[in-house]
Amino acid sequence: MYWKNSENSSYLRSIARFDQFDTIDWINETLKSNQHRFSSWIIDWLCLASIGVFVGIIAGCLNIITEWLTSIKNGYCSTAWYLNREFCCMGLSHDDCPFWNPWPASYLLYIGWSVLFASIGAILVKTYSKTAAGSGISEIKIIVSGFDFKAFLNQATLFIKSLTLPLVIASGLSVGKEGPSVHYAACVGSVVPSVLFSKYFNGLAFNRRHFITAATAAGVGVAFGSPIGGVLFAMEEISNFPLLSTFWKCYFCALCATATLASIDPFRNGQLVLFQITYNQTWYSFEIPVFMLLGLFGGLYGIVVSKLNIKVVHFRNRFLIPHAIKEVVYLTLLTSIICYNNVFLKDEMTKTMQFLFKECSPDSHSLLCTNDNSHKSWLVLSLLVATLIRSVLVIISYGCKVPAGIFVPSMAVGATFGRSVGLIMEILYASRETSWLFASCPKDGSSCITGGSYALIGAASALSGITHLTVTVVIVMFELTGAVNYIIPIMIAIAVTKTINDRYGAGGIADQMIKFNGMPFIDSKEQHEFFQDNATHKAMTLETVYFPLRLSYHDLEVILADTDYKAYPVLDQEGFCSGLVQREQLVAEIGRLKGQDRLQLETICMFSGDSSTNPFIEDLQDSETCYLDHLIKRDPVSVMTSTPLEISLDIFVKLGPRLILVKNSGGKLAGLLSRKDIIKYENYLHSTTHSIDENDQILLDEEQNYIEDRVWSFFCLIGSKFPKIGRKEYEPLETPDTR
Repeated sequence: MYWKNSENSSYLRSIARFDQFDTIDWINETLKSNQHRFSSWIIDWLCLASIGVFVGIIAGCLNIITEWLTSIKNGYCSTAWYLNREFCCMGLSHDDCPFWNPWPASYLLYIGWSVLFASIGAILVKTYSKTAAGSGISEIKIIVSGFDFKAFLNQATLFIKSLTLPLVIASGLSVGKEGPSVHYAACVGSVVPSVLFSKYFNGLAFNRRHFITAATAAGVGVAFGSPIGGVLFAMEEISNFPLLSTFWKCYFCALCATATLASIDPFRNGQLVLFQITYNQTWYSFEIPVFMLLGLFGGLYGIVVSKLNIKVVHFRNRFLIPHAIKEVVYLTLLTSIICYNNVFLKDEMTKTMQFLFKECSPDSHSLLCTNDNSHKSWLVLSLLVATLIRSVLVIISYGCKVPAGIFVPSMAVGATFGRSVGLIMEILYASRETSWLFASCPKDGSSCITGGSYALIGAASALSGITHLTVTVVIVMFELTGAVNYIIPIMIAIAVTKTINDRYGAGGIADQMIKFNGMPFIDSKEQHEFFQDNATHKAMTLETVYFPLRLSYHDLEVILADTDYKAYPVLDQEGFCSGLVQREQLVAEIGRLKGQDRLQLETICMFSGDSSTNPFIEDLQDSETCYLDHLIKRDPVSVMTSTPLEISLDIFVKLGPRLILVKNSGGKLAGLLSRKDIIKYENYLHSTTHSIDENDQILLDEEQNYIEDRVWSFFCLIGSKFPKIGRKEYEPLETPDTR
């Protein structure tokens, strides 16, 4: 059986959304771009600066709005309603601030505000731009790799994403703004060139790829206050084939964005993010095993949360797509009810991390800076409970139909766990101060354990575990703290995290979502296996639609109407390929000729003006002939049928053609190979080689569906006890929309 006709369930899931993405021809786009080079380098850098400035302005506005919305849940400023608590009580202690008035019935209003913010965000997303939901990093990686996804980076998505992100973050849902920050930045990188510089770029995908990549660097830079971390993120996570020119564009764009954000100074304290801190203490060698323990936690966290979240997403896609707004409301209601009474869960996550990262000093009055070991024991328990609750909330919240990232929630989970470990170390040091284990500690009575550093390292480990990033995380944490001394502990922890992930994990959450959602993507940083079936002819498309050198205009129109391919090979009578014709250029030329009344149904269209190649040409008159040979691309990329697929894959990654012509030993066209073909074939091989037996897979799917059916029935039963909830009959739903 031909592999493309396979009904293997694992294979079919892996290609579920391939048709939603169009393949970009990077070679053709590069050639078109090179025709517009006049003073293009000036325009390029001006466009990059504009993108960076816009991203910085949006980030500054969103930070201010988010802070105010978060504060309004707890009270209001009597002197000026538009001030958040920090600005209202500037220069005063929060406990002694007469201008800040808490709400009466604060618990109920806290829940009410949270649900209101989340509801507005969910309604706006569902009504005006469904592509604004989720993180967006997976789709951005696919777009940069050469697959266009219409409407994902348009103006509507930019506006709705920016508008709803503060509402969602202020609602208290266990989702972060860093992933959505990358998405709205990528939208800016797509919109600015097409709107402000349309005269120069005219939608060229080649330029657009560089601008989007640079914009993602700016997005991470403003989200974490880490411009260099943003550049490394773009190189490590987003860029499919990084070049030095792309690196400098990312650097410049991130610089402009963070400089703009710094000039806005949204927190009025000189910090770009709330959890930016410094450490005065250093670390000691006896702490290395503890750092490794935190790295182990990060690796396990990434594996467990990714796996369980994918199961939740599967359940969501079956049952909750029609109830997207209700789901967000109930998630927010559950989150606010649970989190209100835990100090490590109640506040916005960046504030919580600022609290957890802080270093205790002799004059500190923080809840975490106590010398009472019994009180510390209760704090450890509270932090561990917060870690567990936050992890569960992340699993069920990430992927709901609002802007939702997973970076900061994962950091918050790691920070609470890390600070609990830090408190345990403090208790151990207080009770065993004279032990040989602490012999290297200072004897002047100063603190030997920096509890906040454990929270920092735990946050870094959890972030690395969920994203599978390494160098980026180290640099982001360094830029957040400025503590050169703690680079080595962070590197140790992340090395352990990566080791665990490589051995037992399945990659970062973005890559796993690409595979789960069945989207096309070639990861140039990974090894690709085709086993023994690695000849190119194994993966190529056998049924090829082509143009002969001579055909009627009627036949040409029929081919164009019946197919939607982006390019067509032109073959002579013997099967030799004369080149490729781009559909876009052909349609434009036909429209031009129609405007001149030069086309009739019986008009003969010629793809060759050479009589030696086409013996029929001498019998034709110009009045009844349409010459289209100037549209043929005479030098398309081609390989032999026996060429290893690894080489063909390398051609797609480094050159980026839309199609590769596959020729037999006689030089005649044997078939075509596209990027989607090669990905589908690799997925097919893995589904039949690495995956479990098809019958076993069916049993596992049935078992999972049975569990999901029981859960959904339980939800319907609970919902039926309340008015207007659960009245709809139980109806399992399957949908390809898995964003």
